[in-house]
Amino acid sequence: VRKISFTGSSATGKKVMARAAEGLKKITLELGGKSPNIVFSDVEPDVAIAGAANAIFFNHGQCCCAGSRLFVQEDSFDEVVAGVTEIAKSIKLGDGMDPDTEMGPLVSDEQLQRVTGFLASGKSEGATALTGGSRRGDRGYFVEPTVFADVTPEMTIAREEIFGPVLAVMRARDFEDAMRIANDIPFGLSASIQTTNLSRVFEFVYRMEAGLLTVNLPSAGVEYQLPFGGTKESSFGPKEQGPAALDFYSDYKTVYLKY
Repeated sequence: VRKISFTGSSATGKKVMARAAEGLKKITLELGGKSPNIVFSDVEPDVAIAGAANAIFFNHGQCCCAGSRLFVQEDSFDEVVAGVTEIAKSIKLGDGMDPDTEMGPLVSDEQLQRVTGFLASGKSEGATALTGGSRRGDRGYFVEPTVFADVTPEMTIAREEIFGPVLAVMRARDFEDAMRIANDIPFGLSASIQTTNLSRVFEFVYRMEAGLLTVNLPSAGVEYQLPFGGTKESSFGPKEQGPAALDFYSDYKTVYLKY
């Protein structure tokens, strides 16, 4: 094996990297995320609510780019959080083969134990579950769509990747407050901003420590012709997709020839 491309958790990625170092193998890692979705009060609440809910509850939150941290400007905080909570309450859990099902189970019992452990951690550290917060039933790996309020930046649920349908909501006094908290974690995979202020958008793009940025698209899809990857503990090595991916699987030769 000459090259390794790994997608998974940051903890496992570090182990893969350590083993790859023994043979100086080329490596690219696409790892964990704790993506912020920053919502300002100049955005229509209905638009912000729908986007924020889809960003975290899509695929039961089992998505590396899931918008698992929601920052809402104080002026519209109550309305946006109430709207996201109502959507979470209305999601129908069930068999993925049932056309009426809106959210299926987690992928395994191991992941169920991990996510419910984070739910317990959030409650014990003082967060309030506005909805959800528990396993659903005693069969299968179902977890209730959960919205946590009263979250502070140092809480475990605000700093670690859960990989489940769990949203940590925090207030943002202003742009500076939101950026300070959003960047103060080890991850830097993706981030989103919802605003109509173009100057604020450019400042966000310049200062946000993440590799994939979306504006007014909190749940944007991945375009495979564009590079994909993050910063800090979310990625290492060349980006996936686009020309960067071709570079990873290529060896360049420089030739000096006198003719």
